[in-house]
Amino acid sequence: MTKTGDTAQEIAALYATIVARKTADPADSYSAQLLADLPRAARKIGEEASETMVAALSGSDEELLAEAGDLLYHLLVVLVARGLTLDQLTEVLAQRAGTSGIAEKAARDA
Repeated sequence: MTKTGDTAQEIAALYATIVARKTADPADSYSAQLLADLPRAARKIGEEASETMVAALSGSDEELLAEAGDLLYHLLVVLVARGLTLDQLTEVLAQRAGTSGIAEKAARDA
């Protein structure tokens, strides 16, 4: 991946790398280890979310960006482990586009 470029392409490339790791030897690939153990991968989302929250409140910009990257990576691993695609995620986001977050949450809670 490059330091600059299209964000969607960078995320898609990371997603594709994770998908490719589904057939990798877990002894050689952290992603393969997580893909083989959904509970562990899901727990990593919680861990990384907490670290992202701490970095947001008291860390440097660099720390926040690093933790956000870790969080995004682990989220993508869980999506792959569950057999979900970026297109499916994008569809959910597209359905929410133009809707107030307050209205969207109220509709879910109703």
